[in-house]
Amino acid sequence: MRNSTKGIAAEIAKGAFRPHTALTNMALSYFQNPGNYFAKSIFPICPVDLSSDNYYVFDKADLLRDGWKRKPAYGKADPTVVSEYTETYNCKVDQMIMGVDNIRQTDLQRRMGPAIRDPRIQRTRTIAEQANIHQDYLFAEHFFKAGVWSQEYTGVDNTSPSGGQFIKFSNDNSDPVKFFDEKATEMQEKTGRRPNRIGLGANVYTALKNHPGILERVKYGGTTANPANVTLNVLSQLFEMERVVAMQSIVNKASMGADADMGFIGDPNAILLAYATNNPAIDEPSAGYIFTWDMLGDGQLLPILSYPGEPGTHSDYVEGLMASDMKKTADDLGMFFKDAV
Repeated sequence: MRNSTKGIAAEIAKGAFRPHTALTNMALSYFQNPGNYFAKSIFPICPVDLSSDNYYVFDKADLLRDGWKRKPAYGKADPTVVSEYTETYNCKVDQMIMGVDNIRQTDLQRRMGPAIRDPRIQRTRTIAEQANIHQDYLFAEHFFKAGVWSQEYTGVDNTSPSGGQFIKFSNDNSDPVKFFDEKATEMQEKTGRRPNRIGLGANVYTALKNHPGILERVKYGGTTANPANVTLNVLSQLFEMERVVAMQSIVNKASMGADADMGFIGDPNAILLAYATNNPAIDEPSAGYIFTWDMLGDGQLLPILSYPGEPGTHSDYVEGLMASDMKKTADDLGMFFKDAV
């Protein structure tokens, strides 16, 4: 009988006793590789004290004009004018709440399971993880889709693309290195800034890693022990970019209770070419910014709070708050390429 020490000992001896426990050194949690997330790797976060406000834009045409004039004898040159105007940002608050059932948690704590021993740690990790998913989703909606950038191009399979078209990188006749070099020069001529960021959809990254033109350029750079591989760092050097980012984060698009519908957050067949700063700047343009409101005023851009539930529920709650505005700030510093493979 299990209701006595001797009874339990007898069942253990027979191998019939199965204690209701869980491993303390492993569990399965499908948290993504942090390197898969892309939003904060392409455009900088700009912390702001107010949820909405203005920022100055100095006129590109005036700044890039030669304002120097020959001084006339006994006179002076006319003053040079650099005009400015303001744009606005508006951060909207998003929220995620997770509950902790304290009654159920009593059993879990006594069983000494893994991270579930302290559910608040697990809930905090989950909220932070899904904050990354949410940021990437917002980035894709605001920056990484057709119709956002005025400079938009479409990939085609034929080798004679017309205006607004380019040869798909899945076509061996394409020349990605030359293509990005030409587009970078085109942007530089119009803005004075050469693009320094490329965001690659997952399928585009795969195609470039196996593109014969790129493999030909790197094949002599390896050894038997360290064969030449096409990595993001290699691509950044070939394309002369400060940063090449593969957009590999995924999301389950299905509602709760429905069959999972997994897919890449960013269009896997698209490319974003842009110039962006690493940090907020007042003397340098950036194609986009992630304006993020410091709601609590303590520098925490993703505040996570915990509080008890209503009396009688025997529950606690863990809450995450995030307020941002993904804003295209310089349309001429971005180019979007759809159907690249």
